[in-house]
Amino acid sequence: MESPAQAGTAGPASPRRRRVGREERERQILGAAVAVFAERGYANASMDAVAERVGVTKPVLYTHFGSKEGLLLACVAQARTELLDVTSAAAAAAAGPEEMLRLGTRAFFTFLDERAAAFSLLYSEASIAADAVEGIRAQQTDFIAALLGAAAPDADTRRLQGWAQVIVGACERLAVWRAQDRRVTVDDATEYLMDLAWTGLRDRASGADRASGTLSG
Repeated sequence: MESPAQAGTAGPASPRRRRVGREERERQILGAAVAVFAERGYANASMDAVAERVGVTKPVLYTHFGSKEGLLLACVAQARTELLDVTSAAAAAAAGPEEMLRLGTRAFFTFLDERAAAFSLLYSEASIAADAVEGIRAQQTDFIAALLGAAAPDADTRRLQGWAQVIVGACERLAVWRAQDRRVTVDDATEYLMDLAWTGLRDRASGADRASGTLSG
């Protein structure tokens, strides 16, 4: 009896593995790493576990990120970029300064809900990624200071930075509280922040307008 090769016919073709580009592979690795770090903690997470979840060999992880710490820092850097993207996009859709702050704040809380594992990772491993986490705070502080500058154009840069520091700190604490009490919604947290932050800014803007004679007493 003739074999398929002898008969000139081909047997079943083995599936060909699709070649994955570098950027896509790194996204896959980072997604798996965030999940593994969040589930096991940095100390108990292994590069083997991340590699297995992605479906690659461990040397591939080292080729892309150098070390387990390098992989953690890359996870933080990705979260930093994504957070700025979503808050900037939300603020850009606003009609005025108050809505910019409101939508930007809401986007922050929504992002943390959607990326709960990354948020957990940032704060549980802050001792390892302290500089990277502080970089996220600095990024958000600069972003919020720019938004506040539109609401209070008479304020000096240091005052705007001070207000922004307060808001960033308040947002972090609200986020931690929400993680502990899921009854606190994104809208709740946003309104609590706005109740305090915007009241002060509105009063300051109104005072400036009255002083310049643009608002009646």
